[in-house]
Amino acid sequence: MNITEIKRLLETEVPAMLQESPGFREWLEDFIRRQTVSRESFDERFDRMMNELASDRESQRLHWDEQERKWEEQNRKWDETLAEIRSIKVKSEQSIGALGARWGLASEESFRSALKGILQGSFGVEVLNVNEYDDEGLVFGRPDQVELDIIIKNGTLILCELKSSMSKGDMYIFDRKVRYYEQRHNRHADRRIAVSPMVDAKAQVVARSLGIEVFSYAEDVTALA
Repeated sequence: MNITEIKRLLETEVPAMLQESPGFREWLEDFIRRQTVSRESFDERFDRMMNELASDRESQRLHWDEQERKWEEQNRKWDETLAEIRSIKVKSEQSIGALGARWGLASEESFRSALKGILQGSFGVEVLNVNEYDDEGLVFGRPDQVELDIIIKNGTLILCELKSSMSKGDMYIFDRKVRYYEQRHNRHADRRIAVSPMVDAKAQVVARSLGIEVFSYAEDVTALA
């Protein structure tokens, strides 16, 4: 029996069965009701589905908002950490620079005292440290103190610059100090000497052009006498 024959059989037999059997009628009505979606039930299901989607979407939005908040908080902590590291680096560099400056001043003073003791004790020369006020600003371009070390032996005048390190600019400043002293005291320096353990290569070139002798090692000290 094919589908067409089954349909034809139902069309002819079902009406009679509905009239003859109330139970069959109830069964068929219940079956149709369970198999058919009414407009009202469809709308209810659609609304429920849309509400579920909206709820899921809101839940996802809250989740992403929370994740974004956590990322922003993490980025803020990274920024604070980097800023703290930079601050520590700057403070460390400043501390090291200050320590180096203090060490440089202390080493210059120690070397000056040692040089004075060696030259005066062993070579019979006079070593002076002078600190005068340049009120015309000839050395630094404005009025300031000018410090020089002076070695005198048998009337020979030697002007010295003792520093822990010397740059090209330091050489030019020393040259201006010499010219300031010569002008102020109306005396010509027989020798110009820079004593430093660290002399920049460019400073060496400037020293030669200005007629400044450079000594960088302790054993060279005897040459000053």
